[in-house]
Amino acid sequence: MMDLLKLDFRKLDLRRFGVRNLAQRNRQPGAALLGLAFDAGRLEGVALRRTNGAVEVKKTFSVSLSLDPLTDDPVLVGREIRKNLDAAEIRERRCAVCVPLSWALTLTAKLPDLPEADLNSFLQIEAERGFPYGPDALMFSHSRYRTPGGEQYATLVAIPRDHVTRLEAALEAAQLRPASFSLGVAALQRAEAESSDGVLALAPGESSIGLQISCGGGVAVLRTVEGAFEVEGGESRLQADQVAREVRITLGQLPQDVRDVVRRVRIFGQGDAADELAEQLGPRLESLGIKVEQVKQYPPAEFGLQIPADTAVSPALSLAVRHLTGQVPTFEFLPPKVSAWQQLAGRYSSGKLARAGVAAGGIALLVVLAFLVQQVQLFYWHAKWSGMKTRVTELENMQQQIKKFRPWFDDSCRSLSILRRLTEAFPEDGTVSAKSVEIREPANVICSGTARDNAALLRTTDKLRGTKEVANVHIEQTRGAAPLQFTLNFQWAQRGGK
Repeated sequence: MMDLLKLDFRKLDLRRFGVRNLAQRNRQPGAALLGLAFDAGRLEGVALRRTNGAVEVKKTFSVSLSLDPLTDDPVLVGREIRKNLDAAEIRERRCAVCVPLSWALTLTAKLPDLPEADLNSFLQIEAERGFPYGPDALMFSHSRYRTPGGEQYATLVAIPRDHVTRLEAALEAAQLRPASFSLGVAALQRAEAESSDGVLALAPGESSIGLQISCGGGVAVLRTVEGAFEVEGGESRLQADQVAREVRITLGQLPQDVRDVVRRVRIFGQGDAADELAEQLGPRLESLGIKVEQVKQYPPAEFGLQIPADTAVSPALSLAVRHLTGQVPTFEFLPPKVSAWQQLAGRYSSGKLARAGVAAGGIALLVVLAFLVQQVQLFYWHAKWSGMKTRVTELENMQQQIKKFRPWFDDSCRSLSILRRLTEAFPEDGTVSAKSVEIREPANVICSGTARDNAALLRTTDKLRGTKEVANVHIEQTRGAAPLQFTLNFQWAQRGGK
């Protein structure tokens, strides 16, 4: 960590990480906007218009998509979206889009005592070290929060750039112009709205539940609860015990002072899934001192604008209204758009234009001499190249062979190093044991086993997190109570060596 702090953060190229300078973007809200939300093959939308301090809901629709934006041709996906919009008689082109929470990768980083100007650069370094993809392959955003003890943390959320690119192409094929890419659960529960008390927000979807914990003015946890619904006889049934267990596990992984301030659970939606979730989850969390409430309609002062009475909550509507009111999303993943005129104006603005004119006049005086010198140099280097061309070709072929066969001669003993660190993390008394260990490329490790109880498993994961070569430890699944069957995964961050 100290080595990182010695770096000159101001010299980092922030554009490599997809960071957007929100202050430089034109955020003047328009009068009309289309809100869209993608979730597990389903598309929900709402067309809004802002008039005289109020929001009018023009059209709403909810359809199933036969094509997947991530796997199918974006042009065909766009045509299907446009067909559904035409069927709903929606003509609005500008849209704010809720991307699926399952696309997101998350990482939590503790913020050191650095000047404000250097914190963003520090987070970009943490993102490059913690996420399993390179910075050029990700679009990421972050939310900072403060614990009751005064410590500062940041939750980094990344979405693969290829996902965003394909979604942009599909929307373009549907004749839509995206104004925002964000997350639905973050639009439903604004993290900035809770400065001291913590709130656990649940947003039921088609096949999973979005979970967000906000406290201290930011987002502390963001994840999906998989296996929340099980299809039986063609009907989707809520697995209340599974959801309650995942909520308890998530709360148990929080620092003690953060966990103590989470005393409220908000369930968004008024469908059968939200009703059943509120009914089943309430008694299970009362023992933890947590109050469960279901949010079916928006409070009058939710957005600062008047909205129609009895308007049902939805991620698409929440994100669209917040964009109409000029509110910056907690997480934003829309790539920046810089016009050619803006690039030209930024390059030759004010004094730069005068200096460029003087430099151009000087270059014009030297152009003839430079042309002659260039011809002499070209002739000289062409002769040099002719003498070494054969050897250079041989060396390039050798380098290609080395790159091709280098992975077969790795002497770092990475697999043995992973097993050694994993063994050291398990207790010697046998309260936690492993059944299988799977090492996937490039550095993903999946371990399944049994534990005497949940406390023993948590002690093991805490010890594993303390290992310097291990990062992003995550418990994927648990079953049973005593003994407890578990599946966890982590990233092996060591680069070479034993």
